Amino acid sequence: MTVSSFDHPYLSGLLGDEEVAAFFSIAAELEAMLAFEVALAKAEAAEGLIPTEAADVIADRAHRFSPDVASLRDATARDGVVVPDLVRQLRVAVGEPHGRHMHFGATSQDVIDSGLMLRLARVVPIFETRLAALADILDGLAVTFGERTLMGRTRMQAAIPITVADRITSWCAPLQRHADHLTAFAQTGLAIQFGGAAGTLEKLGEKAPAVRAALAGELGLADAPQWHSQRDRIGALAALLAAITGSLGKIGQDIALMADRGDEIALAGGGGSSAMPHKQNPVAAEGLVTLARFNAAQLGGLAQAMVHEQERSGAAWTLEWLILPQMVVACGASLRLAATLLSSIRRFGAA
Repeated sequence: MTVSSFDHPYLSGLLGDEEVAAFFSIAAELEAMLAFEVALAKAEAAEGLIPTEAADVIADRAHRFSPDVASLRDATARDGVVVPDLVRQLRVAVGEPHGRHMHFGATSQDVIDSGLMLRLARVVPIFETRLAALADILDGLAVTFGERTLMGRTRMQAAIPITVADRITSWCAPLQRHADHLTAFAQTGLAIQFGGAAGTLEKLGEKAPAVRAALAGELGLADAPQWHSQRDRIGALAALLAAITGSLGKIGQDIALMADRGDEIALAGGGGSSAMPHKQNPVAAEGLVTLARFNAAQLGGLAQAMVHEQERSGAAWTLEWLILPQMVVACGASLRLAATLLSSIRRFGAA
């Protein structure tokens, strides 16, 4: 049994995205958090804050480390966060005298937020690739059907004739803007999180900026001052996810309406009905509308999660964990469904 449609045994066939969801698995999350600890040790050794031998041993043991997940679960119920027990287990695996040098100057939020950024850094290129593929499909439809006519409709009523190219342009232009925004976010939004106990990196002293820059370089993330309680970065990503699914939902809604009229578009395939075998339901188009509305609803939740009290919030941070992964997977599923839907168009407009 599952409480989420995104990983449901059969609903995920419609609403899920296995490629994107894999980056929110426990394996991916642990891999990213361990990568942070290894990179931190290397960066601190380079600045002489911990012995080089300790960094080497930490890297070696982390690469062969298999945590006790049951212990992590119990500890998270107690601590509200997985990192204390993860660090404890890894220190045991590293052993003394090197274990004491692991996680030096860092806090749990540094590990989790940086791990999230590492995983998002692998998701963003997938979205960029899929958006580019949709642009290619739309360009092909414009070449094939662009000069044909459609009835333009405003407020659900017939207005004046337009061309298929006119409608495709209205679909394609926002997708290009989203692609541009994704590229910009990848350059500056995917940033390291490293602030220590209260954001001041007090244990690193004057070497703090150099260690943070080296850590960012090791992980391939942008270097930025700590953002523990400054969640506009996450809010901007959520808004972009909702914008992508919203634009694709508009395409789905348009196609569903054209399919209803019967003379403006023809689609290959379609969903069957248990009661009416003659029907071919525009399932992919409906899915796009559903996912657009889902992400729009979640966006308000992440806006609530921006309200962190003082230097760190447990409640607001935990709310992000509930919402953001589903928004990311919904966006992936929407991009996947859009490619399926647009590729199924066999006739568009009046010849």
